[in-house]
Amino acid sequence: MKSKTKAHFLLVEDDDDHAELVEFSMKNIDGSNSLERVCNGKEAIAYLMREAPFTDVKRPDVILLDLNMPMVNGHEVIKFAKSNPDFRTIPIVVLTTSNAEQDRIRAYQAHANSYVVKPLDFTLFQKLVSDLEEYWSQWNQSSSHDNSDHSQSGEIVHPSLDQNPPSRQAS
Repeated sequence: MKSKTKAHFLLVEDDDDHAELVEFSMKNIDGSNSLERVCNGKEAIAYLMREAPFTDVKRPDVILLDLNMPMVNGHEVIKFAKSNPDFRTIPIVVLTTSNAEQDRIRAYQAHANSYVVKPLDFTLFQKLVSDLEEYWSQWNQSSSHDNSDHSQSGEIVHPSLDQNPPSRQAS
């Protein structure tokens, strides 16, 4: 199994109960990742820009984003982040109650990395958060982590293959 990389998650969620469930579920997994929460899209943008009161925050490795929020909604946050070269590589996982096809289409058209509908069942919700945390902190290879298993071109390099075969001379 792959070694775990500590990841920093930013939760953008206006519903206190939903936020508490995510926080509870992540704390009960193994506690190696960090999670910070903002309550709306306006705060999410301020967080990314490191505007007051978020001047000393860490850049998130993954954003867990609700869609239906006051002031600035999740679609606007995706559009902002993915249009800004400083933030476009941060994976955005839409974590929402909306199962509406138009929301999914709009999120993916704006380059969200994943779209997940929150299950109503608590046990399923915990499993979902656990799976998301494991995937984004352990299995996914982000641009900010060392990709030493890959060549510079992004191709998988097999350790037993000679990467510099002798050149052939014409006879």
